[in-house]
Amino acid sequence: MANGFDKRAGIVIGALRGGSGKTMVSLGLIAAMTAKGRSVAPFKKGPDYIDAGWLSLAAGGVCYNLDTFLIASDRIRETFHVHTADTDMAVIEGNRGIYDCIDTHGETSTAELAKLLGLPILLIIDGTKTTRTMAAVVKGCSLFDPSVRIGGVVLNRIAGARHEGILRRSIEEHCGMPVVGAIPKLRRQCFPERHMGLVPTLEHDWARTSIDYAAQIVKDHLDLEAIAQMARETDYSPPPERLTETPPAPSTRPTIGIIQDSAFQFYYPENIEALRSAGAQLEFFSPLEVDRIPNIDGLYIGGGFPETHAEALARNDTFRHDLKTMAEAGLPIYAECGGLMYLGQELALEQGRFPMAGILPVVFGFSRRPQGHGYTIIEVSGNNPYFRTGTTLKGHEFHYSSVLEWQGLADDLAYTMIRGTGLIDGKDGLCHRNVLATYTHLHAQGTPEWAPALVRNAIQYRQGKRVLG
Repeated sequence: MANGFDKRAGIVIGALRGGSGKTMVSLGLIAAMTAKGRSVAPFKKGPDYIDAGWLSLAAGGVCYNLDTFLIASDRIRETFHVHTADTDMAVIEGNRGIYDCIDTHGETSTAELAKLLGLPILLIIDGTKTTRTMAAVVKGCSLFDPSVRIGGVVLNRIAGARHEGILRRSIEEHCGMPVVGAIPKLRRQCFPERHMGLVPTLEHDWARTSIDYAAQIVKDHLDLEAIAQMARETDYSPPPERLTETPPAPSTRPTIGIIQDSAFQFYYPENIEALRSAGAQLEFFSPLEVDRIPNIDGLYIGGGFPETHAEALARNDTFRHDLKTMAEAGLPIYAECGGLMYLGQELALEQGRFPMAGILPVVFGFSRRPQGHGYTIIEVSGNNPYFRTGTTLKGHEFHYSSVLEWQGLADDLAYTMIRGTGLIDGKDGLCHRNVLATYTHLHAQGTPEWAPALVRNAIQYRQGKRVLG
């Protein structure tokens, strides 16, 4: 028990659709509660790195992902249980509408996540140009699945006191649920956006100012104590205990490098933790800061925005040359999306063509529309250093880049796309020696074999270095 809260208190922030204000309310609520001295565990539902970064900054702690498409239910419950053990409450930002998902069954929706964890939903309503009709919509949401508990409503983008009054009375009288706040139409945009949503906090110098602004909005317009009480009223039950594997002895631990900076910043914290749990020592560095690659036994390059840093990445030819030399010598490299692009020959942008590491036989170009967007399902159909042939993997992709020039072979591609776009011709997973690069992002909780595979390859590489040395 901390500050009078049940340790498994929590609330899911949901809405009727995307763009309704979930992120602003989530950030503001987390920051406002934190400012009151309450420790908040932030979570993000859905395949998202950028919102999670903002949620982490607001809470002053790590934001973990609870995605019911990528991750099995038992691991979702375990993640929530572990990371709320010493906190006053959890705030989970949902995605899209509360019942939205990839099919008509609803198994991967925000509502199903709330049911899985036994938490109430705080429903954000965009009140633009509507009054009493919104009560019918809220009533419909509560009746659509009676086992989903909508604990309260927040009105957003309210035109004035009269507008608020009609909406508030309509919802409370006809739906029997409290309206715990009403946010007016805001005159300024406090969160800068790009094609993937919010701009990452690493690229935003005044991120703290934006979060403070959201916190002030929430404090001014929401009933924090009513929301805190709502968070205590859960049907949460702890998951069964699961035995964990013992990592390799320290003497066998390889060093895996991770390129992390404003160009390559999309990493689930669970993936980083999984590498450590599998026995790796980690070393973080950046081609935007150093010329030489440290002594490593494996490399993980996540997604990001190499296109916004193409000139700087191209200029560091020493780093690019070292990386190519190490890859040809068998260094295990696992790369996702932006990392895939960096391992290619060039990035072709409006400003010109910029040389990259030159390891993979592909030149990437860019479009104004997404070239791959959404969840992916992959069959491992070709030989590769990481996954057994016949394995099915679940992930997600979101990229504006695509193949401009392809000089590889069909046998170089280890993945067949069951769902999603992939790299080229319905395939993904470009292999070269011990390199596997893909547009699909994997989550270590949903693909538990990923981290041990990278560590195993790194150990073998390290042993080979010792023999040669």
